[in-house]
Amino acid sequence: MVVFWFLLLALVVVVAAVTLFVGGGGVTLSAAEPERIAWPLPADRPAGRADVEAVRLPVALRGYRMAETDDVLDRLGAELAERDARIAELERALAGALAEAERSRKRDGGAAAPDTPERPERDERSGGAGA
Repeated sequence: MVVFWFLLLALVVVVAAVTLFVGGGGVTLSAAEPERIAWPLPADRPAGRADVEAVRLPVALRGYRMAETDDVLDRLGAELAERDARIAELERALAGALAEAERSRKRDGGAAAPDTPERPERDERSGGAGA
């Protein structure tokens, strides 16, 4: 009978020790930080191709974190829209300069104006611009 009580007491001690060990003995862990973008887009300059390739969006329980993914995509969309607008503006300016140069050339009797931008000749063999 003594052996039974001894084994029962030993079992209670072991269960209590395991419970304290697993439960942390009253010590609680701090809340884990949610995963964030490891390599965010640069805030001080427009994002480049290398920046976009380096972005790794954090994964949540059921896929990507919607808010951070939307932020990255919104920023990229805004920067692309700004670049497209700048390209269109420069193309309009170039077309205006070329038209003005053409009018000036016709007005001067066919001689090319000295400040007229020249377009490079295409090299048919390489498919690129010639020198």
